Amino acid sequence: MAAVWQQSSRCLRLHQRWPAARASTSFSAMPLGVSRPPRFFSSSPSLSSARSPLRGILRVSDEVEAALATNQPVVALESTIYTHGALGMDLRLEAIVRENGGVPAVIGVLDGQPCVGLAPDEIARMIDEGASKVSRRDLAVMTARGRQPGRHGGTTISGTMVLARLAGIRVFGTGGLGGVHRGWHDHMDISADLSELGRTRVAVVSSGCKGFLDISATLEYLETQGVYVATFGDGRDPKAVDFPAFWARESGIPSPSVVADEAEAAAVIWAQERLGIETGLLFANPIPPVAEVPRAEMEAVIDRVVNEAAAGGHTGNRNTPFVLRRIRELTDQRTVGANLALVQANVARAAKMAVHLSALVAGGEESSSFTSYPSALPKAAAAPGTTSAAEPGEAAAPQTSAETAPSSRADVLVAGSVALDLSCDYVGDGHGSEATDPNPKLHTSNPASIVPTVGGVGHNVALAAHAIGSPEGVRVRLCSLVGEDIAGATVLNAMTANGLDTTGVRQLDAATYSSARTAHYVAINGADKNLMVAMADMAIFSSEQHAFSAYWASAVAAAKPHWLVADANWSAAGLHGWIRAARQNGARVAFEPVSVAKSSRLFEFADADTDKDAASRRRVFPQPLVDLATPNQYELAAMHSAARRRGLVLDDPHWFRVIDALGLSAGARERFVRLTSFALTDEGVPQQAVQLLPYIPTLITKLGSRGALVTKLLSRDDPLLMDRAAEPYLLVRAPPYAGGDDAAQDHNDHEPTVGGVYMRLFSPVEQVHDVVSVNGVGDTFLGALVAGLVQGGKVEQLVDVAQRAAVLTLRSRESVGSGLSSLAGALTAAAKGRA
Repeated sequence: MAAVWQQSSRCLRLHQRWPAARASTSFSAMPLGVSRPPRFFSSSPSLSSARSPLRGILRVSDEVEAALATNQPVVALESTIYTHGALGMDLRLEAIVRENGGVPAVIGVLDGQPCVGLAPDEIARMIDEGASKVSRRDLAVMTARGRQPGRHGGTTISGTMVLARLAGIRVFGTGGLGGVHRGWHDHMDISADLSELGRTRVAVVSSGCKGFLDISATLEYLETQGVYVATFGDGRDPKAVDFPAFWARESGIPSPSVVADEAEAAAVIWAQERLGIETGLLFANPIPPVAEVPRAEMEAVIDRVVNEAAAGGHTGNRNTPFVLRRIRELTDQRTVGANLALVQANVARAAKMAVHLSALVAGGEESSSFTSYPSALPKAAAAPGTTSAAEPGEAAAPQTSAETAPSSRADVLVAGSVALDLSCDYVGDGHGSEATDPNPKLHTSNPASIVPTVGGVGHNVALAAHAIGSPEGVRVRLCSLVGEDIAGATVLNAMTANGLDTTGVRQLDAATYSSARTAHYVAINGADKNLMVAMADMAIFSSEQHAFSAYWASAVAAAKPHWLVADANWSAAGLHGWIRAARQNGARVAFEPVSVAKSSRLFEFADADTDKDAASRRRVFPQPLVDLATPNQYELAAMHSAARRRGLVLDDPHWFRVIDALGLSAGARERFVRLTSFALTDEGVPQQAVQLLPYIPTLITKLGSRGALVTKLLSRDDPLLMDRAAEPYLLVRAPPYAGGDDAAQDHNDHEPTVGGVYMRLFSPVEQVHDVVSVNGVGDTFLGALVAGLVQGGKVEQLVDVAQRAAVLTLRSRESVGSGLSSLAGALTAAAKGRA
């Protein structure tokens, strides 16, 4: 196994040194001693041979040819998606391939020459100067007419498959396949894509065939052609997996076969190649749930459009353009966004398959099972969307083996930052706390104790949940970003050393992404260990370029978590993308505000929510924006202010409906004082918490040495309303609801779901005088809390144990204190009500 990894690493280093020119080159210049992996059962002429008949006809870019010669994962991409599509140039398909560890190869005909590995400026030329659509039948005539400036062709699926096979590329990622058109028995309108799959050994990843085609007939035709067709199961029962219908995840037609994941798909491709079977393979990847147009709605639109096409005589090559245009119109352009999401997801999946396949090829003839070789993978694809390989001289990223790799499911998915933290403790004149002034001096260098640790809010929450929850079987996964730099490698190694799942961490290269620096956080603490100022570089998370919404939505769909924890280091769009993905997959959402400045992002809704009234209605109890948030008192005030600025507090009728249902009016101040304190009431903490409850029905306000204030909006059937032990903490009970369901629908001033408010100030479990660092304390609290929630606990049962976990971090230089596993039993007992 070590030999396999060494070979793979050598190939990666060679590729990183290889010149990136567009013109093809001879491999006679390859450095001596570099061996080429054999091409098993390949019937294609070798491009590396000077006598190859393809020399001078087929142009392969240096990067692609070097990747093929050194067994790097290569993914073919069609050019018609640019030249004849409606999605524009900014699809990021090549970037997505690279993010997932592959080398992209856009295929087309440029100036009369078939090309594999088109550069962006060449694609732009094809679009600007006009390109015809080129399938298998057109390739020979385009080539025979010789090279001619401006004579370009965007290759269809069939044309792309032919050229990919000639170049030796095994995997092709695309959007939707052509197929058998409805009414085929009258006009025999069958796409050339299907017959190409029947004779050209390339694995195609698509979201099925276009939804307006005859899907049953398409699958029958592919079966006749001997084409293996499978749909990715992603943890679903194989017996219940449909072949997808492009814009909809399900077609109502069972998939002929099911593969579990990219590794199994790669094993099928490798077996097909070793057997010398020349037919292609079709792997169907359902559109990400967040982007799909529901099946019933889509079918109604398609039926209407197909009838319109038939009535208007739109047949042959006029049929598809007409149908696609009308579908876009009738779905208010939603299919355009769906098209982009599905092709990006397909290309990402194709890249992961190609990486697994390269590992199998590296294993040679002895590769007999897709479960045998994950450790041969470069870190760029040791698991979905993780990281790229380290640059020469950098520490190699940790590997994920078949034995240690987790299942695709996770109980807690943490979407947040990971960073290299520097904790700088001022030591005054060298005597630490004995210094007369605990504060560092401005405008000069100060003596300090500086300790680097791996931190970041998301990392800290995930590590705390993992440490305290693992003994009880709580599965935790962090979804985050790091750069392709020394700090990124350090972070990944540290996570692996702590037993954290790294499969959701993506590593971005600076050549592709302008803000691809691993995040850093620098905390300047006084001699008394209190934070004075902090500097954070979190651009890798806040950049809109790094939203990856379709990819992350797929990650949530695969994990199927009970809870998703999102922190505010993401941009507002990125944050709300996570929230939408969680809601789509039935997960509850916890929000960590991070800082005063970033906390307001929770109320910065997407620009698409132009109807503020409708937007807020979707986010108000009993279907709130998020389920839980853990601000400190300053973040709470900032969130309240942001909600007011947007008109969501006081001015919003749906907010008012929930608040009015509580009947909280006379004597409110006295109740706040009784349940909290004069000081907190004067500071407005309980009032702000109550006013945010319609959007966040559970708020835990962290108050430092004063403890934690839990404020919960209760439904009418909440057991706390009937619990005598909870009676002292009930701020208010909602008046009896007199109306029926119809009344609730017809009048905004009726709210039958609201039962009351529970407010309880939890005293600190301990007054800590030997504080080492305050960094990560709140994150540890949330991590422990969510680990208990996954075990079925209630917030009010878990707060004290979560505070005890936070105390361990207060006494540690690490971002999450060691020894949290010692509290696992206490957390479980609290969750089960045995504390």
